[in-house]
Order: sequence, then C-alpha cells, then structure tokens
Amino acid sequence: KAILGKDFFELKSDVAIQLKGHHDARLRRAFERFFHSAGFSTLAINRQGADFIITCDNPSDSVQQAAEDESYTLEVSHDRIALHAPTSYGILNGLETLLQLVRSENNKIIIPTIQIEDRPRYGWRGILLDVCRLWISKKAVLRNLDAMAAVKMNVLHWHLSEYQAFRVESKLFPKLHEVGSEGNFYSQDDIKEVIAYARDRGIHILPEFDMPGHTTSFFVGYPELASAPGPYPLDTKFGVLNPVMDPTREEVYTFIDSFIGEMSTLFPHPYFHIGGDEVNPHDWDKGERIQAFMKEKGMKDAHDLQNYFNTRLKSILDKHHKKMIGWDEILHPDLGTEITVQSWRGQKSLFNVVQKGSKGILSSGWYLDYKLPAGKQYEVDPKYYQVLYALRQIVYTGNNGILTSRYLKLQ
Repeated sequence: KAILGKDFFELKSDVAIQLKGHHDARLRRAFERFFHSAGFSTLAINRQGADFIITCDNPSDSVQQAAEDESYTLEVSHDRIALHAPTSYGILNGLETLLQLVRSENNKIIIPTIQIEDRPRYGWRGILLDVCRLWISKKAVLRNLDAMAAVKMNVLHWHLSEYQAFRVESKLFPKLHEVGSEGNFYSQDDIKEVIAYARDRGIHILPEFDMPGHTTSFFVGYPELASAPGPYPLDTKFGVLNPVMDPTREEVYTFIDSFIGEMSTLFPHPYFHIGGDEVNPHDWDKGERIQAFMKEKGMKDAHDLQNYFNTRLKSILDKHHKKMIGWDEILHPDLGTEITVQSWRGQKSLFNVVQKGSKGILSSGWYLDYKLPAGKQYEVDPKYYQVLYALRQIVYTGNNGILTSRYLKLQ
C-alpha cells in the first residue's frame, strides 16, 4: 500500500541517521550502499536529532532462513524519513524502495513524501543461473546479485554441475573441478565471497548439484560412479544424454555422503537442490547387473530405481541437516512429503505436489531463455488464474450466464 504526498524531502550529504533497535555491520554496509547509489560519498550516523530514523526490531539469525519476515513501513515527510521493519531483511527492502524514489531536481536530490506499507507476495522469489553450459564469472554473478536486490528477489539458484562442466572447487574430490571444469570454476573462497555478498543484500544462495542424471562432469574424474564403463570426456552436446549414476553401488552413496558433507559446510542454505531431472534410463536398461538389482527389489521401471536413489540421497541430506529440493521428476508416491518439488514442465506437477502435501516452487512459464512474450509470463501469475476462476464462477452462477461489467467490477 502506498499513499503519495505532494511535498518532498531533500536528501543532503550531512543527513543524520538514528539507529533504533537492532543494527549491525550488515545494515551499516546497506546504508553506505544506499548513500553511494544516491550520489553521496559519506554519511553521518548520529543517534540524536536525526532526520533519517531506521528502526529494526529483531536481530537476524547468523544463517539466513528460507522464510524471513521481509515486511517494512516507510514514511517520508518534508523533514523526516522513518523506516521501520521487524527484521533487517525488511530494512534492506525498504532501502531499495527508498533508492527507487530518489530523483534529482533543480540541483537537489529529493524524495517525494510518501507512506508505504510493503510485504512480499511470495517468500521465495528466485532466479536460476546455469553456469555449467555457459561459464559466468564471479564478477558477473556479483553483478546479478546487485540486480536481484534492486527488484527484491531473494534466492539465487546456482546450477553448479552438468553434462558440460562442474564449477566448484572440491578439496575432498579435486578431480571434480580439476578435470571437470576446463579450468573455469569457483574456488571455495570465491563461493564464500559470493555468499557473503548475497547475504548483505538479503539473498539466499541455493546450490544445485544434479543427480543421478546430467552427471558427466562427475564421471570425467570419477568414472566408477557411472552406470556404464568409462572413460568419460566432458559432453559438448546439449539435450538429454546417457551418462547417469549407478544407484546399485554402495560406493556411490559413500562418495555422495562425503561430497554433500563438504558442500553442506560450504553452502549454509538450509535447502540443497539435487536436480533429478531428465534421467535417461539408457544405461540402466542396458546393464544386466542393474536390471537384476531392480528385479530383486521388485522395481517395475526406471522411475522406481530413481526413487530408490532419491530415498538414499534424502537420508544423506537429513544426516547433514539439509532439506531436499528437486525438479518435478523426483515426484514419487514413496518419497514422502518432506521434500520440495520445483515444477519446470508445467503447472500440473505443482498441483500434484500440493495435493500430496509437499511444498512446491513454480518455474514453468518463467524461463527467460524460451524468449516468450511478456504476456505469456504474466499468465503464469497465480493471480491470473484466480481471476479466471472467479470469471468462471460468474458465468456459471450470475445472471443466467450473462457476464456484465457490474459482475466484473464486483470480482
């Protein structure tokens, strides 16, 4: 909610900030970014007689949680700015809004008088960067985080392993990045820098390491994980390819346990994305030993075998205090409801997820690389479907099926 006034507040370099409640170095850096972006090189923090008052009620957890209170209120009058939020995440959002209101007029930097009450419609507002098929430098990732903060997106879904490359330094399994990246990877210090940079802007970093398919980059250095014998060069083709992990070997889970243990320490996000999409059963179907294993376990198809793998994988994630997220192919009646499913193939899987009692994330319809017209992407908004549902109800129940402007206005 926003109520625009008719006056303005003049923002000057000597504006004094009063901090009330919780404040820390992260908020201090946020103020400095705000004033730098507004065109000032210095700022004064003064606890008395301030004309810019920032109130944060509660301290933040050392590890950013998946759901934070990001609400805030902002009031700009002729002689004062007051920003109030329950948490530092609301303060970060409020400062972004305030920056968008700043304008230059008659050699003055001014902010229109306004009252705002704001909270996000959705707690998970993410963007996915695939840095495997196309390498994206750390500098470009940081630039994307700045852009995300400007529009209040709060999850960077970082796709870090693929057929084509593995992009993170592993100290336990160095061949992953040494021979699986063609020299382009993020060191663990790089990862820590990106995570700290993101946290300063109220953004989670969600890592994705795709398993059991899309895994060629694992096999270049560790072919014993694969369902078919190597050697494996990095794939240069795109599409759904054959390489897939072998769910029947215990040593595969030993490797994954150690790997996830290392990555879980590196990435503090409470969730861990396991991919799970587009698992090509070619090598499973051709492997006599794998087929015998499936028969012994009473598995009727490759989806059952993948679910066996995912069930084992979930136990490993539980051990390392991580929650599982995967693409909609991981849906299976036996996997349980504690998982989160990300729908990329359509809205139907999201419906199935919710009906099952699990949490869901909708990505279908918002893929920027599909180059869809903007109208198609607006249609994905759940509010759009709410309106369509309301209109159907009007047609079925209103005025003998005649749709009138009066009914539309009421809805």
